Amino acid sequence: MTTTGGTFARLLDPAVRADPYPVFEQIRRNGAVRIGEAPVVVLAGYAECAALLRDPGAGVERRHATIPMGATPTHDLAGPHAIELRDTVSFLFRDPPDHTRLRRLVSKAFTPSVIRRLGPRITAIVDAALDRAAARGGFDLVADLAYPLPVTVICELLGVPLSDEPRLRAWSSLLARSLDPVSSSAPEFRPDAEELVRANNELYDYFDELTSTRRAAPGDDLLSGLIAAEDSGDLLTHNELIATCGLLLMAGHETTVNLIANGGLALLRHPEHLETLRTEPHFGAQVVEETLRYDPPVQLIPRIVYQDIRIGELELRPGDLAIMLLAAAHRDPSVFPQPARFDPYRENKHLAFGLGPHFCLGASLARLEADIALTRFAQRVIGPRLTCDPPEYRAHVNLRGPAAMPLAYTKILPAE
Repeated sequence: MTTTGGTFARLLDPAVRADPYPVFEQIRRNGAVRIGEAPVVVLAGYAECAALLRDPGAGVERRHATIPMGATPTHDLAGPHAIELRDTVSFLFRDPPDHTRLRRLVSKAFTPSVIRRLGPRITAIVDAALDRAAARGGFDLVADLAYPLPVTVICELLGVPLSDEPRLRAWSSLLARSLDPVSSSAPEFRPDAEELVRANNELYDYFDELTSTRRAAPGDDLLSGLIAAEDSGDLLTHNELIATCGLLLMAGHETTVNLIANGGLALLRHPEHLETLRTEPHFGAQVVEETLRYDPPVQLIPRIVYQDIRIGELELRPGDLAIMLLAAAHRDPSVFPQPARFDPYRENKHLAFGLGPHFCLGASLARLEADIALTRFAQRVIGPRLTCDPPEYRAHVNLRGPAAMPLAYTKILPAE
């Protein structure tokens, strides 16, 4: 089926940011479609998205796409003041064997045993954040809890000074916009290309300098471990090292911030589940899984088609960009009964972390951080209620989450 890009472009409109799900539903009902004559297809059903995620005939290397793609839209830059983009391509946009090689070097920091050992430290960070809010007498679920936790954890893992966090936050927030879709029918919603390139280059320079520092004085952190792998000739180039650090910084906190915030928002709108979590801490894992389905922090995943693939009645051709709308697939009633209902008790088969070789490396860490954050929030913050509903949302289309969520509350209990 072929359609215009009008409905899809509506997702880029800030006016639908608070609730894009009716638009996703409209797209899903259309089935798998090609956008006009463009080499772009949109998949919104659960079966179609799951099938393509598993299909070896599609991958992530943007150089195979018929349309220009890149971490930043450099084709929008021109003229004498154009900025040269640093060459950094992370393993997020690499297929095997490069993806396998780079992922293997990082995966030792994300094994189940390593993640389990982080539990007490994550709990301490959460309790300290709630203590600060209690002492100050005000609480914003995003600024005071959802953001500080994952950024502190990933900075500690990488060996990045937490004092540098404000700069890292600005770069990461900007570069996350490069993951948003663009539409020729909605150019006013495109991120500023020059701003993105500048952020990319500044982040490159930051990790270039930090790498030099760690070479001179290695620490017990992931960055030092990656440098050691590079120095031992383990097929890790300097640019790959820097790209990997940038990816871990962005992926290590951008999505988890939204997961915690989206989960907190769902609980505040469903106080019966918040009360259950307050008295039954094991319920946190179910809340996290349902949040990943109901209001996923990553709304869509792109793939590049490498060979002819048939999805339903739609023919995908080599070079096509396939956009899988996870937020629509997660509300497919053929898989999730009453999909618009937030139900942590349901059987969950969401696709929030992907499938196949590109399954999210940090899935276990994100789950643990969100579980502890939401559980301690439920246990310690008494009588929380939204002061603004819906809250203000971030500018991102793909990485969905509130920009702020100020709350009123009765009291914040001291940590046990």
